[in-house]
Amino acid sequence: MSLVLDPAAQDLLFREARTANAFTDEPVTDEQVKAIYDLVKYGPTAFNQTPLRITLVRSREARDRLVAHMSEGNRAKTAAAPLVAILAADNEFHEELPQLFPAFPQAKDAFFAERPVREGSAAMNAALQAAYFIVGVRAAGLAAGPMTGFDFEGVRKEFLDDDHTPLMVVNIGRPGPDAWYPRSPRLEYDEVVTTV
Repeated sequence: MSLVLDPAAQDLLFREARTANAFTDEPVTDEQVKAIYDLVKYGPTAFNQTPLRITLVRSREARDRLVAHMSEGNRAKTAAAPLVAILAADNEFHEELPQLFPAFPQAKDAFFAERPVREGSAAMNAALQAAYFIVGVRAAGLAAGPMTGFDFEGVRKEFLDDDHTPLMVVNIGRPGPDAWYPRSPRLEYDEVVTTV
């Protein structure tokens, strides 16, 4: 059986898509980011909890503050990217559940009354949404450079609050010259799939 998605779209979203390490200076607009979000917001999460929160780092002053928390190897590309997004999990996502999951509005208290439970669920479901976000960036014809090499606590204190946990920083833009490292190997189907 073949995939329904056309091969050019498969290439754009997966086969030819790579983590970009260099970008042109073409800006990424708020309209582009809104279009990305308006597509990826439909990706599934448990109880439709949608805990991902996105902080766009646009100003030079904010960018300098962020770069100070990046690992050495991520500083130059983060400083130069047209747009940088901090993706975080909202640990108080449950406050929105009566609106987001009207089929069972009691889920807020029945399942998520305790903070440790919320933190675990927020981390897992926001990570799902972060993956959707990266694919959405690709769907917009842009490249993403997701990174976890940074001081998580420093970024949280600098840009977020105690209710938000940073997951990753994503550089976004059109790929520049020498944007790609060589493609790394992937595991094959029979190496990861087991039938029982």
